[in-house]
Amino acid sequence: MKQWVTLMDGIDRLQVQEVPEPIDIKEDEVLVRINAVAINHRDIKSMTEFITISSMAISKGGMRLLPTRMVPTSDASGTIVKVGRPAAATKWREGDRVLGLVRPTHLTGPTRSEHHALGLGFPQPGVLTEYRVFSGLRPGADTAGRQQHFLLQLPLAWMALNWDRPIDRPVRGPQTVVLLQGTGGVSIHALQQATALGLTTIVTSSSDEKLLKAQELGATHTVNYNTTPEWADEVLNLTQGKGADIIVETGGPETMPQSVRAVAEGGVISAVGVLTGMTEEKPQLAIGLSLINRNAVLKGINIGPRDRVEEMMRLYQQEDIHPIINRCFKFDGAKDALTYMKDGFHFGKVVIKVNED
Repeated sequence: MKQWVTLMDGIDRLQVQEVPEPIDIKEDEVLVRINAVAINHRDIKSMTEFITISSMAISKGGMRLLPTRMVPTSDASGTIVKVGRPAAATKWREGDRVLGLVRPTHLTGPTRSEHHALGLGFPQPGVLTEYRVFSGLRPGADTAGRQQHFLLQLPLAWMALNWDRPIDRPVRGPQTVVLLQGTGGVSIHALQQATALGLTTIVTSSSDEKLLKAQELGATHTVNYNTTPEWADEVLNLTQGKGADIIVETGGPETMPQSVRAVAEGGVISAVGVLTGMTEEKPQLAIGLSLINRNAVLKGINIGPRDRVEEMMRLYQQEDIHPIINRCFKFDGAKDALTYMKDGFHFGKVVIKVNED
């Protein structure tokens, strides 16, 4: 079988290799024929920023992280072709369509170090391969059959909106204002979720074309941050000075100061990404004081546990929501797919087709 491998030294250094198809599987495992892989910014960062992360470890007196040849990416859908017996056979059958869980042992509650240690794509081998053995899966049948490429970013968006809500009691109603930064996978998924929940939404982008697409998906307001660089002022203007109750913060260091200005009193900034880069600088005192003055929360959001994924998927089935696929690449075009997403051309999700369903 074929699989892509990386030494985490850049997208252009990815290589395809031929390896034997897995034969022996444990009784709690299944062998899956991968149908499609969805790309996440997490995957790109693990392939392009590993050297930077390793250098930071050295500068802090730590041990240099040595890269090993690894299969990249973390989100996959596929079909079971072999079931470990007897344990796995009690739950799965050959032919079942399934979704891989990015962190298989994360079943409920906050993400912890032991969950990170088993994360697909990094530090464990990923899913950009024709076949893979899994132990942690979710059914991918019925309506979800058309939603099989989104297991990481869907719950990430869901947690950004509902991390502090009890299960099956998500935030609802137009009185809640949500600010969504950009039109990548997480923001567009959050837009679809927020629209289904009846929330008021504000979407930012540098592209009028992408903002028009966001409006077609239900965005209440849009702001072009190229023509309106002080977009926090426009958010306050659109909300009559109130600000956004929830901000899905994807930018990081460069966008955070404006997010703090735009958040409503008692609101939350859900930090899900660092698209503007990583920094070791200490948080500015002014940001901390602003959060105190507004009684607001800055919450780091990670991939949701299995029980929140199940909660979210119930909404998708009830509301018949179909996540947006921007572009689908062939398996041998994986480098092009990763570069396309890294360069920010996408609106929604970028998918690599590995095998036909």
